[in-house]
Amino acid sequence: MSDRRSSRPRQWVLGAMLVIAAAGCSRQQAGPARATGPQTVDVVAVAAEVKPLGVEIEAVGTARANESVDVTSKASNTITAIRFAEGDRVRKGSVLVELDGAEARASLAEAEAALAESENNFKRSRDLYTQQALSVSQLDLIEATLKANQARVDVAKARLADTIVRAGFDGNTGFRRVSVGSLVSPGTIITTLDDASLIKLDFTVPETYLYVLQKNLPVQAATAGLPGREFKGKVTQIDSRVDPVSRSIAVRAELPNPKGELRPGMFMTVKLQGEVRPALLIPEDAIVPEQGRTFVFVVENGEASRREVKLGKRRPGQVEVLDGLKEHERVVVEGTHNLRDGGPVREQGQESPAQPTNS
Repeated sequence: MSDRRSSRPRQWVLGAMLVIAAAGCSRQQAGPARATGPQTVDVVAVAAEVKPLGVEIEAVGTARANESVDVTSKASNTITAIRFAEGDRVRKGSVLVELDGAEARASLAEAEAALAESENNFKRSRDLYTQQALSVSQLDLIEATLKANQARVDVAKARLADTIVRAGFDGNTGFRRVSVGSLVSPGTIITTLDDASLIKLDFTVPETYLYVLQKNLPVQAATAGLPGREFKGKVTQIDSRVDPVSRSIAVRAELPNPKGELRPGMFMTVKLQGEVRPALLIPEDAIVPEQGRTFVFVVENGEASRREVKLGKRRPGQVEVLDGLKEHERVVVEGTHNLRDGGPVREQGQESPAQPTNS
């Protein structure tokens, strides 16, 4: 009986020791608590590069012919012949339309007859004057009549010339708007004449780019009517005034058009690029704005270093850095929202630095 009672405490002690041993063993398996540091962030970084940079301006404008006129008649008259076909390429001085010239030719013949009589009369009067049979005043009157008749001949020739409508310059004719027998008056449009071998492109630019504009600045233009085509030219004129309403300035560029692909009146987009200079460029995605200031994260020895930078000009997808960054330094473009200054980073495609562990 006593043996049973004495063995029971020993069993309790033995059980407690087993529990303590099991707890110790589990602690030993778990190991000592390790110090947890900042988590490594996967990022994508690119190097800052020095590339040529110029201010790029985009605008829209209207194409105009180098020379363009509406062909009209100077006087009311009837068309007797049409000497051009629609769309023809004509040379300067080519006859386009002939008008009824019967009356003009009759007037010229009358004026020439009067002139011939005046010339003969003046010759006779001059001989009489040398013989002192005619006074000076009488000779002057006859000479004045001669000059007046000469002027009448010149007027008659001009009126006869007006019965023939000629091309004022080399160009292409448009639609014919009259027919033979039509009575035209001054201002009636017979056809149009355009010289489109050179296109004048007029567009406006905000006054903030006034410092960029200058003559001979290269331009590139395109139009939806000719997809995939690009036309190059240069700035030839800059308006002397800025529009006080739109705060923009009118600019004219000239585009060579030897094949006649561009037509007057086309709507075109135009790009201008100012003086090109080397600049330190980084992707816009690397910029981290904060309270009116701009920062970037630079990867240095496996850590993210937060830098404040001063920005300059921009172009699509890239921005110029004026201060705070050097060429070839790598800036983070993806993963900036998880970064903090001095935090460990791992660039995609590169191994992360070994992390210290406490045993």
